[in-house]
Amino acid sequence: MKTCRSLILWGLLALLIVALVGCAGAKAPEGATPRPISVVDDAGRTVEIATTPQRLISLAPSNTEILFALGLGDKIVGVTDFCDYPEEARAIEKVGGIEPNLEKLVALDPDLVLAIGGSPAQVEKATEMEKLGLTVLVLEPGDIEGIMANIALVGKATGAEKEASELVAGMRKRFEDVTTKTEDADSKPKVFFELDATDPSKPYTPGPGSFIDALISLAGGSNIGASAKMQWAQLSTEEIIAQDPDIIVLGDANYGMTPKMVKERPGWDVIAAVRNNRIYPIDDNLISRPGPRIMDGLEALARIIHPELFE
Repeated sequence: MKTCRSLILWGLLALLIVALVGCAGAKAPEGATPRPISVVDDAGRTVEIATTPQRLISLAPSNTEILFALGLGDKIVGVTDFCDYPEEARAIEKVGGIEPNLEKLVALDPDLVLAIGGSPAQVEKATEMEKLGLTVLVLEPGDIEGIMANIALVGKATGAEKEASELVAGMRKRFEDVTTKTEDADSKPKVFFELDATDPSKPYTPGPGSFIDALISLAGGSNIGASAKMQWAQLSTEEIIAQDPDIIVLGDANYGMTPKMVKERPGWDVIAAVRNNRIYPIDDNLISRPGPRIMDGLEALARIIHPELFE
């Protein structure tokens, strides 16, 4: 009996030692980020994040879409008046529009605010928020690669690195699927992308170096706005007729513009796109918001420009 009891005790001791050794050698889950961390945002600012954020505020629709795509929607306590996707974003507390309400931001007590760059004034606003004790991350992607880098950055800042990695991998695959098709296209149709036709005789269009200009090229088209002198330009009816686009894409369709209204514009009946009924509405949010749905926008644009590649 004594011997049996001794063997049992030794066995238990051995199991305990193995368990302790196993715990000592255990690794943190893959992709986990130690806290606190420092990250560098798109404004070149070093941002210190003390703990994994539990209360998030988004100051741009694209930022809101990134957070929801990473499964962080339940941690968002404030969004802008323009944040309308996904549907759940509409019910979140609003903090203002282009100019957020700073008092409300502070009152919501966020652990992290996702701001948007694009101008010195916006970066200055982020600095102003930091003086109020808020931790602010500025996102300012210049292209599709920049969008994917932003998603990875947000994932690191919020402890959702695994989710960010999976999301970016899926986006990259979709990007390659589309561009592999369009790279082999036999032609590059001329595209007029309409942003705003408040003055239909001189509508706004994306110019050279703009994000939409790059998307049109990736989708296998040639942007007639690339001849303009600025990134967001107005082209006269005469200029558009002279360039004779093969396709017209209505980025202002969300605001009521229709192919019928374009056809009724004086002089536009001679344009190839009008004569051949190649006027297409598009959801501008898929094109203009630098977030996860940009791949939906690229594919939608490619299907408009090269429908034969997607049959």
